[in-house]
Amino acid sequence: MTIVKAQVKWVRIGPRKLGLVMEMIRGKNALEALQVLRLMPQKGARILIKVIESAVANAKNNYKLDQESLIVSEIYANKGVTMKRWRARAKGRAFPILKKTSHVTVCVSAKENKQSNVKEEA
Repeated sequence: MTIVKAQVKWVRIGPRKLGLVMEMIRGKNALEALQVLRLMPQKGARILIKVIESAVANAKNNYKLDQESLIVSEIYANKGVTMKRWRARAKGRAFPILKKTSHVTVCVSAKENKQSNVKEEA
């Protein structure tokens, strides 16, 4: 079974927010997952659409796999660097603002053909 990977790094959204969207499509057919994501209002859905489209294109062009048979076998978001900014407050104080980033990885694989293991009788 061939596994094809696509990554995007330094995405300006936290991994927890991406995780909520990723749960909806993990294990689904890749084209079906794209249809589900296009109907979702979350910012993370727009990011995941691009990554899944890239993984499908990699599978089609580099490995000559049929895009109809691809499933989202693995999808995860790792924590990236947190950018630290400051918000001015009263009396000369400052409160921190943490701008989180993520690294998203999507792995698609072709469905295995279910062949019966029945031996041919001679």
